[in-house]
Amino acid sequence: MNRFSGARASARLPSPTMRVIFVAAECEPWAKTGGLGDVVDALARALGRIPGAVDGPVEVFLPRYRSVQVPPSAAVDALEVRVPDPLAPGGTSDVTVRSFDANGYRLRLIDHPAAYDRAGFYGDSSGDFPDNARRFALLGRAALETRRAERRPVDVVAIHDWHACPVALLRDVQYADDPVVGRAAISLTIHNLAYHGWTPRDQVDQLGLGAGGATVGDAWGIDLLGEGIRRAETVNTVSPTYAREVLLPAFGMGLDGHLVARGDQFTGILNGLDQEVWDPATDPALAAPYDAASLAGKAACRADLLARVGLDPADPSAILGVIGRLDPQKGFDLVAGAARRLVARGARLVVLGSGDATLLEGLRAEATRAPGRIAIVERFDRDLSRQIYAGVDLFLMPSRFEPCGQGQMIAMRYGTPPIAHRTGGLADTIVDLGIDAAAGTGFLFDQATPEALIAAVDRALRVYAAPDRGAWSALVARGMAVDWSWESSSAPLYASLFRRAIALRLATTG
Repeated sequence: MNRFSGARASARLPSPTMRVIFVAAECEPWAKTGGLGDVVDALARALGRIPGAVDGPVEVFLPRYRSVQVPPSAAVDALEVRVPDPLAPGGTSDVTVRSFDANGYRLRLIDHPAAYDRAGFYGDSSGDFPDNARRFALLGRAALETRRAERRPVDVVAIHDWHACPVALLRDVQYADDPVVGRAAISLTIHNLAYHGWTPRDQVDQLGLGAGGATVGDAWGIDLLGEGIRRAETVNTVSPTYAREVLLPAFGMGLDGHLVARGDQFTGILNGLDQEVWDPATDPALAAPYDAASLAGKAACRADLLARVGLDPADPSAILGVIGRLDPQKGFDLVAGAARRLVARGARLVVLGSGDATLLEGLRAEATRAPGRIAIVERFDRDLSRQIYAGVDLFLMPSRFEPCGQGQMIAMRYGTPPIAHRTGGLADTIVDLGIDAAAGTGFLFDQATPEALIAAVDRALRVYAAPDRGAWSALVARGMAVDWSWESSSAPLYASLFRRAIALRLATTG
């Protein structure tokens, strides 16, 4: 079964192999807080597998945060690069670029302890780091200066979210005439439009734009994501439906006008999923392996999960799983508002979340009222997340908006039908069983309310509890059969988008 992955952009323009670098704040497994890291890792690898697409492996430039560990077995090359840095003594900083092969691409860690040797990627318990503008401008500048030092021109710089948008500003303001990086096309991928990288006017000097900084932005400062949208040759987000939604003020986060202005240079390409990383037949975190041909191991995973979280493995009632970053976007309050009525219907809940702990207050209260029915784990736990995907019966994704989401894809691959709000990539990846009984892979609801969530769960529970298990088995089988691989559609679409970015850049630079 192939999935829909439409992209509104673009002709596939002929081009020789491309010299491509990525600049990003996250890359799984080195640094990850959400889907951004998964996509950077999987897309970089997948592009290298497309014959004739890229010249050598994609290079991924990533900060060397404190938590990033270089594998002892890696053959690491170290390059010392002096980078303009207006806040450093003498106006420059020396950074070490540590590079090694990372299973299909080349990882290039920007090692500068003053900027990155901290407990968090973006902030700590007190909030965002006040010098984030400098930290991520340093990342982009180091990427460009590395290629200049190596005298290796770049065709495309693929930048991801606001953290990498200083690259677009630096190219236009500081490197426009540079023979190595000045002609590079920029392609911006927006993973989440909610985060802009707003830089107040009194902090703009952190970006290293020199006198040119005074001409960028407005009197209040610079919206880095907005500048990236305006300056990149092509812009995309990570699902076709989200690309349509963000053209409207309700979803555009103040940047809908910028996106509308880009016309057909803005598109949506649905994320893929690394099906080697996410495979219940080989996942070492699971109590037992299983696949679509034999689901016996899933029952063992269910029992193992319930024992781990303190729920009764012998209870046959349906288990609903929730995994996510504790952010208002993710709809944890909807789950809290529905929890009492879901428990009254016999369902149980397993919740894994990290972030703003106050968003779990409602669920904690419901767990106190219903001991043995709701398990809450407040941390980021890779192995437990995999055990939840495999061990629950239904997976909840009540996001108010969702650029793409990978949880629903993983859940289906692990034989767990999703229940989700019909928005963004959730609408693009889940076929509602009530609309198409022959092709359905899950359950969708239209309003971001507890009542709508409950109604969708009710529909799912009727199928789950039906004496004839045929409809449930077919639902699970269809979800497990979906081809989410990057190579099947998403990565070729990105390759075409990058070729178009090159053509657009050539048209303006000659």
